[in-house]
Order: sequence, then C-alpha cells, then structure tokens
Amino acid sequence: MAAPSSPALRATRLASHGFRTRDDDAIAVVERLGAMQAQDLAAAKWAVGSRMSHPTVEAVDAAIESRRIVRSWPMRGTLHLIPTGMLRPVLAITGPRVLAQAKLRHRQLELGPAEYRTARTTVERELAGGGSATREQLAAMWSSAGLETPGQRLYHLIWWLAQDAVLCGGPVDGRVQHFSLLDEWAPAPSEAPTDRDDVLGALFAAYLNGHGPATVADFAWWSGLTLADARTALAAAGDHVESFPGGDDRYVGAGAMDAAATRPHGALALAGFDEYFLGYADRAAVCEPQFADLVVPGRNGVFQPLLVLDGRVVGTWARTGTPARPRVELRWFRPMPTDASARFHRPLGAWARFAGVALAGIDERVHRA
Repeated sequence: MAAPSSPALRATRLASHGFRTRDDDAIAVVERLGAMQAQDLAAAKWAVGSRMSHPTVEAVDAAIESRRIVRSWPMRGTLHLIPTGMLRPVLAITGPRVLAQAKLRHRQLELGPAEYRTARTTVERELAGGGSATREQLAAMWSSAGLETPGQRLYHLIWWLAQDAVLCGGPVDGRVQHFSLLDEWAPAPSEAPTDRDDVLGALFAAYLNGHGPATVADFAWWSGLTLADARTALAAAGDHVESFPGGDDRYVGAGAMDAAATRPHGALALAGFDEYFLGYADRAAVCEPQFADLVVPGRNGVFQPLLVLDGRVVGTWARTGTPARPRVELRWFRPMPTDASARFHRPLGAWARFAGVALAGIDERVHRA
C-alpha cells in the first residue's frame, strides 16, 4: 500500500509528467499534461522543453504555430497552453465562473458592457482576415476607437475577450506573443467534445494522465472548478482513470500503474511555474511543507524554478551573471551531500542549450530560513 508521500507515488508522478519517457514533440507534451500554466512564456517553453527528448525553443514555437496547442486563459483565469480542441469546451464551463468573480474588479476599472462592445467590435474588425497584434498594438487600436486602457484596463479587456473565446494567443516572436481572433487562428475542430459531462470527464482524464496520482481536490484546484464539478468529472472519466493503491483517494490515468513499481530517480532543473509543483492543491507529496514558501517567496504568486532530486523538490535555482554567459545558482532548502550539485550539471546543460546560452558555471548556497 502506497502512502501519500511514498517513493511509489513520486515515481508514478514523474512518469505521468513525462520525465521517465520523454516525448519527441512539444504538442505531445501539452496533450499529455492536459494543460500547462504559461503566464511566463519563456518559463512555459522550458516547462515543455524539459519533458522533450530533443528540446529546442524552435520546436516549442513551431508547436504553437501549428495551432494544435494554443495559449489562452482556460482555467483559474490564468494563462495556459492547452490542446486547441479543448479550449472552447473548457472555456464554456470555466469562463462564466471566472467572469462572475471578476465583476467587482471590472467595476473598479470602469469596464462594463459598453467598453466590452467597443473592444470586441474593434478587434473583430481590425484583426479580421488573419491579423494579429501585440498588447501595445491592441491598446493603440482601442485608443483610436475612443477606449483608453491605462493600467490594468488593457490586461482585463484582453482577458475578458479571451474568456469569451474571441481572442487567443497567436504567432510567437521570441519572447512576445501576438493575439489573434480565436475563430481564425484555430477554428473549432469537429471532434471536440460538447456535452458538459463529457468535457469534464475528458479534462479529468487528461489531468490525471499528466499529473497523477492526484486527488479530486487537486483537480478542482487546478481546473478552478467546484468540488461538485470535480466529482462529476471523476464519474464521467470512467475507465480512463484508476485508483492509486493506498486508500487516500488518489487516482491516476489508466495504464499508469507500472511506474509505481519503480523508484523515483534523476535530477531535474525545472521551470518556474512548473506543473510538477504548481499543479496540485496539496504539494506535500513532492515538497516538504516547511519549504513551500521558498518556492513562492512571500506567497507573491511567482513560482521559482525548481531543483528536483529523485522526485523531491530540494531547492530552487536562479540565473545570474551576464545574459550571454550566465551562471546558475543552486539554492538548496537544506545542506546537501557534496555530490548533489554534480547531478544537476546535465539538466542545467540541457536548459542552457535550450536557452541558447553558454553556461559559465554553477554556484550553490543554502536558502536562509
């Protein structure tokens, strides 16, 4: 029987995330996880790349350009990469809930139906025919239409239109992503699920396939759904999921149980906001609770890049030095064996090649309490 924080659980979770058998292409990575948080575009690219057998930025950009995955705000009102076929069905369920939660903020920003109509009419006219625009260009369009967007008004108008499946992330230019009309950038595929319970079941199965073992409460947090909807999702997923041994109400994607027989092993240098830590309500299985605030300092919502050793989060890492020849500082949660840093040379070298930089060296220290 596997305890909630057992080696078997961590081994299975490493396999679910794709760290045991890496995928060859970026689209398969996103499909495996169901969705990946992506408000930091550069970090999101490495989150995908770290799960690929031969990662390159160009391969991730090409996956976005293929329009089979798309960047938008499908869950928790937060940017994610998600398979295109699931974006509209998920937004149809999550959008009304997050928009209702945003009403007070929109009133504070003096954004109402009139401003929404102006914003939507303008982008549908200006971007029709395959156009795209940066945030700054959208602001200029709206200003010309008499709609000023200082401060948070710009972000919230883009976000509102994305919740209504009008806008989405479009072409990528380095660290900048343009916005396009969703119906033009990624027309709805005919095979996308439409029945509410079917959508919930598909999303739950996808989540467990790329995150399991996990609980219904983990899924509810990750998706931003109510616990009632999460339980409906479990029921609708049916044979696509199975119980994880241990009696603690954790589930995995069907066919994933062979990983539970292995030991968690390997060193990973993961991105900030990586799903391996972020994608759960309860993160104690992979990170000792007393160190969780070191991953999100001050609980400011900014998740630091992770050092994972044999399935456990043992520290964070940061890029220092010059842009072209950076150093990396390993920041351990507690003193580590003398050979610990050597185990991270390979994953950090993979990150450096992915980022197109020459790694000048690796330093280490222990986080201050």
